[in-house]
Amino acid sequence: MDDAPSSPACTASARFPRPRSSHTIRTLIAEPAALTREGLVALLGREKDIELIATVQRGEEAIARARELRPDVAVIAASFPDHDGIPIARALSDTLPACHCAILSIGRHPSHLKLAMAAQLPGYLVHDCAAEFLTEAVRQLAMGNKVIDPSLAYSMLGTRSCPLTLRETEVLRVASKGFTTADIATSLCLTVGTVRNYLSRAIAKVGARNRVDAIRIADESGWL
Repeated sequence: MDDAPSSPACTASARFPRPRSSHTIRTLIAEPAALTREGLVALLGREKDIELIATVQRGEEAIARARELRPDVAVIAASFPDHDGIPIARALSDTLPACHCAILSIGRHPSHLKLAMAAQLPGYLVHDCAAEFLTEAVRQLAMGNKVIDPSLAYSMLGTRSCPLTLRETEVLRVASKGFTTADIATSLCLTVGTVRNYLSRAIAKVGARNRVDAIRIADESGWL
């Protein structure tokens, strides 16, 4: 749509006020992909007011490290090999109410933003957002403000609720490229049996006849 906002590019500093506190923002990153994790470390590590206190690659590690270190902000991947990120972030928020959690998603999936909002998480970001937007988002979260990728928030309007979990959606998305079950398992670092379970649940949830039908329904509904 012509009036849809563009990707949240280099206007973050104009939109967001800076935190008034002079203390550093203690930040934890939970991201399974090494390349993405290292990129986040490089990006946030250069900010004088942001202190990276831990980086982990598994969701359950995030909760354990957060209990130990008590971060101000936690950036949690939307998906881990065996878990969805939203329940991890919700559990972390329940354990440490003073820690403000943001989900970092690979793509723009309005239905998953709805899940994050239902879980009362204050932040939902995407991997391809501008670097400046991400750093300012961490600052806003530290001040207790909500931060949502604006283009995602716009596209959420009119999208019907998705019954799939993040992982089920991810498996369907990879399957839509024509990958075999074994290929999907390799791509997502899962076992073949786990992939079959995700596919079966996705097919049942969307009321499809088979995998191809499930992909069609999910794609037409804007869930992929």
